[in-house]
Amino acid sequence: MPRYAAFLRGVMPTNAKMPELKRSFEAAGFTAVKTVRSSGNVVFDARASSLSALERKAEAAMAATIGRSFLTIVRPVEALKALLAADPFARFELAPGSKRVVTFLRGSPRSRLDLPIELDGASILADLGGEVFSAYVPSPRGPVYMSLIEKTCGPEVTTRTWDTVAKVVLA
Repeated sequence: MPRYAAFLRGVMPTNAKMPELKRSFEAAGFTAVKTVRSSGNVVFDARASSLSALERKAEAAMAATIGRSFLTIVRPVEALKALLAADPFARFELAPGSKRVVTFLRGSPRSRLDLPIELDGASILADLGGEVFSAYVPSPRGPVYMSLIEKTCGPEVTTRTWDTVAKVVLA
């Protein structure tokens, strides 16, 4: 069976417990379910299906088992491995101290992106259709990259650090 990763938007330890999310995915019929970190990353096995069908199934199971659902974006683990191997950040010269992040889109960007797009030390560097790659330098202004991403790509997105994506692939 194929292995998938689900990235849930807005999950944190104060609003969802990982054991509850794990049980929700198991209730949906997914197997070999494992959560990664406490920010809404779930890896699971499922019969081959469309990503949107898997997303709907996970969201419905969360609503039924924990009484709340989170926007869910699913990617095949094999596709994530290929993404990591390709390393879209390698062709850019990042500022010292930059953090690399990947934004997963539920659909396609609203329009073709004229890159790079920059705001207060945050840059959207690359767009591969379903994923957008950004870098930012942490500052006292907080995560300005998040507002830049949502303004550019819309609300049906979720963002993970490059390191978290690597941990998800290994789970």
